[in-house]
Amino acid sequence: MPPATQDQPQRAPETGAAFDAVIVGAGFAGMYMLHRLRELGFNARVYEAGGGVGGTWYWNRYPGARCDVESMQYSFSFSEELDQQWDWSEKYAPQPEILAYANHVADRFDLCRHILFDTRVTAATFDETGKCWRIETDRGDKVSAKFCIMAVGCLSAANHVPFKGREDFQGPIYHTGEWPHEGVDFTGLRVGVIGTGSSAIQSIPIIAEQASALTIFQRTATYSVPAWNTKLTPEHRTAIKADYPALRAKARARPTGFYFPFNMKPALEAAPEERARQYEEAWQRGGLPFLGAFGDLLFEKAANDTIAEFARDKIRSIVKDPATAELLCPHNVFGCKRLCVDTGYFETYNLPHVKLVDVSKTPIERFTADGIEVNGTEYPLDAIVCATGFAAMTGSFDRIAITGRNGRTLAEKWRAGPRAYLGVATVGFPNLFTITGPGSPSVLASMIQAIEQHVDWMTDCMAHMRDIGAATVEPVQAYEDEWVEHVNEVSKISLRSTCSSWYVGANIPGRPRVFMPYIGGFPIYVQKCNEVMTNGFEGFVMEGADIGNEAPRVRLTERWRVPLDIEVISPAAVAARRVPVV
Repeated sequence: MPPATQDQPQRAPETGAAFDAVIVGAGFAGMYMLHRLRELGFNARVYEAGGGVGGTWYWNRYPGARCDVESMQYSFSFSEELDQQWDWSEKYAPQPEILAYANHVADRFDLCRHILFDTRVTAATFDETGKCWRIETDRGDKVSAKFCIMAVGCLSAANHVPFKGREDFQGPIYHTGEWPHEGVDFTGLRVGVIGTGSSAIQSIPIIAEQASALTIFQRTATYSVPAWNTKLTPEHRTAIKADYPALRAKARARPTGFYFPFNMKPALEAAPEERARQYEEAWQRGGLPFLGAFGDLLFEKAANDTIAEFARDKIRSIVKDPATAELLCPHNVFGCKRLCVDTGYFETYNLPHVKLVDVSKTPIERFTADGIEVNGTEYPLDAIVCATGFAAMTGSFDRIAITGRNGRTLAEKWRAGPRAYLGVATVGFPNLFTITGPGSPSVLASMIQAIEQHVDWMTDCMAHMRDIGAATVEPVQAYEDEWVEHVNEVSKISLRSTCSSWYVGANIPGRPRVFMPYIGGFPIYVQKCNEVMTNGFEGFVMEGADIGNEAPRVRLTERWRVPLDIEVISPAAVAARRVPVV
């Protein structure tokens, strides 16, 4: 029996147990999949590396961590009772509240008795004779399951940059994606933060309140829009809850999977004064909907230049030191990388004890015993925070030895970039489902809505297989190739494909440059999934079935069969595949 660590309660390994499904991960995806499978009479086991549910919200406890989708929409939509029971306190929910919500869901639907925590899946191997998956964990578990469902998250594998001399530094080193659960007190310390992405932008203002000196090492400047976060009034919550189903339906019809006002008018057709007014109004509303100020911002470079310059002017007006302001001004496409949402980020650079160090041309040379050295200058530090992001989309798959037909591993298949049909399954790996996997909208949509749609589709597929006695389901190679090509082609239409971002794996040296999420819009993607199912799971082959592919009994996916929102997606835009995406 593997020894339990201080944080791992001792337990006997599971050996020989057979399940209908093994789910890897107990974030929102794993929890919802478990709930739906139990509801339809499947028996399932969930293995979770953390000590509790919540996924990314279990691990990301850094100061200031909160969601960038408004909390009234960043929640499950499958249960009207749940919608009515839970009250969010702020416009943008902070991490502790989201984690409390995850625990509430787990308790409300009695999920935890089917989850083994502090357990990391190390291997999943398809048994071609038994038509099942053999699952192994770091706690000695060895079980089998007809289905293996990867609910590992898109942003859950922390990117630990191997800085030279890292082991020499005498103080503590933290990663925002693996924050100590007891918290960190930086009072009176000299702190260095590496990175200026989303987690840094959220945490820097709070760390600055505690630290005696704060040095930020920036490789690439990042656009950020104010959140204007506020407490939610009882009246506001009541008004939304009075017609929650209508809001959910409107959100499903939007390209992002969440609802906000969107102006389809092209920026290039507006007079300069009208553009300025529209941008200012959108800025004052704040948040990700800022990208909805005009309809062509992610398609026409000249249009994008206008919003980019507006954002740079905002930075220059906020940051008092002109040299620092210019360093903070990005010069890539606005929205090309994930747009950040902040509270007082740029204002933090006006504090006398906060310093910005540009490492774009002269990278960090090494960690020393007492700090960080850049271009021959040592910056003395007591603690270092690595806000260096994640191995997005596929990083968590890389941590598991996943082996399909003929002994081929998923790592081998995806060496040149991930390949999956609809982002839900991949050729050579029967009965392996990937929730919000590469090739699906995932991180370009509201994650919980994307999760729910995937789980409902997968569960309907599994139930249909049970109905017809099918042993395995697997994509057809030609359909997978066609979908991967479509994902790549659609990405070229958007300006998002023009810069180095974690969307293409550019933050990890040596990773293939492939645009991983589907950028064609959430409702268009959902429509495609619905068509595939209606056509008897077109593009999939089901082996061992009593009958061939036929229209299945729809159990859960009916609520996703909504019309496209013509307020936002005109027929011309659909025809041209020019779909606005936040």
